[in-house]
Amino acid sequence: MAQKKKIVIEDENEKTPQNTPSRPSAPDRAADKSADAADPLKDFEEKLAAVQAEASENHDRMLRMAAELDNFKKRAARELDDLKKYATENLIRQLLTVVDNLERAIASAVPDNIQALGAPFDPAFHQAMCQEEIADQPPNTVVQEFQKGYLIHDRLLRPTMVVVSKAAQNGQPVEKSVDTNA
Repeated sequence: MAQKKKIVIEDENEKTPQNTPSRPSAPDRAADKSADAADPLKDFEEKLAAVQAEASENHDRMLRMAAELDNFKKRAARELDDLKKYATENLIRQLLTVVDNLERAIASAVPDNIQALGAPFDPAFHQAMCQEEIADQPPNTVVQEFQKGYLIHDRLLRPTMVVVSKAAQNGQPVEKSVDTNA
C-alpha cells in the first residue's frame, strides 16, 4: 500500500505561548504614551530654545547694524561739514604767496592812503558814489568810504569812492542835535 504523507499546517496563533498576551496591558500602554509624549515635548523645548537663541542673535545683529548706520550717518555729516568748511583751503594756500608778494610790492612803493572819512568832499581826491541826508553832518562831508584811495608822492593813483552828505531837500539847513544834559 502506498504510504500517505501527512501535511501539518501550523498556525501562528498556536505557536504563541498562552501565558504572554498579544496586546500590552493598559498600564504598559500609558507608560509608552508618556514616554512618547515626553520626547516630543522635549524636542519642542529644544527647538524653542534654539529659535529663541537665533532670534536673540538676530536682534543683537540688528541693533549693531542700526548703531553702525547711525555712526555712518554722523561720520558722513561730519565729513561733509569739514569739506564745506575747508573747501577753499587749497585756493587760499595758493593765494597766500600772491598776497605776500603784493604786500611787499605795496610796502616798497609806499603809497599813501587818502584819509576821507569826516573830511570835506574834494573831487580831486574823492569820487562820490551817492549822497545822503545826514542830520549830524554838514553838507558835502564824506560820511562813508566804499573803496580806499591812494597817492604816490603827490600823484593820485586811485580816488576814494565815498558817500557824501547833503543839505535837507526843503531848503532849510539840517539841525544838529546837541545833548545839553551832558
